[in-house]
Parts: sequence; structure tokens; C-alpha cells
Amino acid sequence: MQKFQEKMKLFYDNEVINWHEHVWFNADRSGLNWAHCDKLVESVNAMGIDKTVVSNPVTWDRYCKPEDFRFANDTVLEAIKKYPKELAGMCFVNAGWRDEAIAEIQRCYDAGMLGIKLYHQYFINDTVLFPIIEKCIELDIPILVHAGKLTVNPLEQPHISDGTHFADVAKRYPDAHFIMAHITGGGDWQWQLRAIRDCKNVVTDMSGSVCDRPVLEQTVATLGAERLLFGTDISVGPCVGKMLCADLSEEDKKTILAGTAYQRFLRKGV
Repeated sequence: MQKFQEKMKLFYDNEVINWHEHVWFNADRSGLNWAHCDKLVESVNAMGIDKTVVSNPVTWDRYCKPEDFRFANDTVLEAIKKYPKELAGMCFVNAGWRDEAIAEIQRCYDAGMLGIKLYHQYFINDTVLFPIIEKCIELDIPILVHAGKLTVNPLEQPHISDGTHFADVAKRYPDAHFIMAHITGGGDWQWQLRAIRDCKNVVTDMSGSVCDRPVLEQTVATLGAERLLFGTDISVGPCVGKMLCADLSEEDKKTILAGTAYQRFLRKGV
């Protein structure tokens, strides 16, 4: 226990920003699941995480309507209103509803959210997303995108974005800022890293339940520590453990935990 507490000083004594987490609906989708939200805040506080960026994507409906993503974002606003010190928000939209999605991004930005979250409704390089990306460039906010490889859930998530989609759209929009979610979330992470290696406006986060020992080390070797963000995505304990055990320099770990390259976006939020 004493050795663990010594290791945890990395979190307790340094700034830690969690760039990928979620609040959720109640089981009947009637509103925010406050029990889960309260437990999340309790967990990140216990781990020394200073700020956690949350979203509430509509995961079950590829065609979710504007009223659905507005309602989802209202739950995020409720959560960050109760926990302004611990939580910040990202706005979820379905780009298929172009005008409504752009209006919702502006509404959430005006309310203090600091970026947007996209799920698997479309590949990130689909032309339907171009107006959404252009809106994010206008507001200078990052785009967190659910990512993986099609072989993982081909029937459930046929439009999940992989590294090749990110590389394509990053070259088309060099002024946009993309977060390719959970490099440790499953799939061929080495292939993913090779795909985005030369795309400086694409970063990734270390959220997810995959705990392969080389993954963080190879991500830093391939992209640099400044292009890896700390995140948890429903795996707070495992992700803290991955960072504690990673064979990385203390300086690289601090860079990842603080999200140094993304600090300016954090300052815009509530």
C-alpha cells in the first residue's frame, strides 16, 4: 500500500486532465443518471484527477434526431453545473442533421462546453461532416471521435472511424483538431498509430480497457508525448494503472497527464 501511495504522487502532485469520460442516461433514458455521475466524480477525485471532460453520446441510434442529441447535451450541462470544478463538457451531435447540429454546437459552446464528441454515425472523413468540422475550426474547438477498426464490431458499428479516415480528413482540414479516441480501446492499435503518425493535428487518448504493456510506450515513440492525452472512458482504475506502470520518463508522463498541447482548449470551458 505504501508503494502504491508513493506511485500515486504522480497524480496527486501534478495537474491531471481526463479528456475522455461520460455521463449517461437513466436506464429508461428519462434523464441524467445522477448515481453514476456522482460516483464518477467520487472516483476521479480519489485518483487525483483535476478535471474530467464528459459527453453523453447517443450510442444506440445511428439516426438520432436533433431532439435526442439536444436532450443528451442537456444532461451534460446539468452535470457540469453541479460539478463545475471537476467536470467540463463536450457536445454530441449527429451531423446528418446539418443545420440543427451546427446550431447545437453553438448553443453548447455558448453554455461553456469546450469541444464536440462524435460517435459512429459517420466516418470522420464523410463529406456530411465537413460543415461540422468547419464550425469547429471557426470556434477553435477540438473534435473527439469514437475510433477503432471495422473488424471489431462490423455489424454494430459499420461506420466507425479508423486511422486512415483521420489521416484523410486531417490533410483536408489542417486547421482542425482531432482526437482519435481510445488507442487502448481495442483493435489493431499499432496499425492505427502508423496511419496518423504524420498528421500533427491528430492526437489520441489512452482511454479504454486494453492494458498491453507496450501500447503507451509505442504511442509516445510514434507520436510524441504531446500527442497522447490522458483519458479513461469508463475505465478509471485501469487507465490510472496503465500510466503508473508505463515505461516512460517522468516528464513524458506529466506531459500526457496535463494534456499540455490541449491546455488552451481547457481554459475556454467552464
